[in-house]
Amino acid sequence: MSRLPRFVLIAFVALMLGAPAAAADLSGAWTTDASVCGKVFVKSGARVSFAKDAELSGSGFIIEGREIRGPAATCRIKTSKEDGAVTHMIAACATDIMLSDVQFSVRSIEADKVARIFPNMEGMEIPYYRCPM
Repeated sequence: MSRLPRFVLIAFVALMLGAPAAAADLSGAWTTDASVCGKVFVKSGARVSFAKDAELSGSGFIIEGREIRGPAATCRIKTSKEDGAVTHMIAACATDIMLSDVQFSVRSIEADKVARIFPNMEGMEIPYYRCPM
């Protein structure tokens, strides 16, 4: 066996044994009621956005890369920290009239289900379901 393939094999094994657990995949369109996905979100090409009058059908948010979008605000994730099944994020958010930093925390329940939690309000959580887009 030549040195190069042996090196590649050793490097691969080292990476697999020392690799941290995969971060939660939060990308996508999320709503409080999975049955209204088509009323809350629309897809145009590769871009997902809120449908007209989406707020009449349900609540939701969209995560794409380091951006969180809601019906009234767009936020840029500044920091993110995993703590077991919980992902804590600090996001810089902008509305039409204000800029502010917001704590946004979610607990992974299943692959397509999370609960938004409010760390300063014990027991308060809102379930969200990922919409197939």
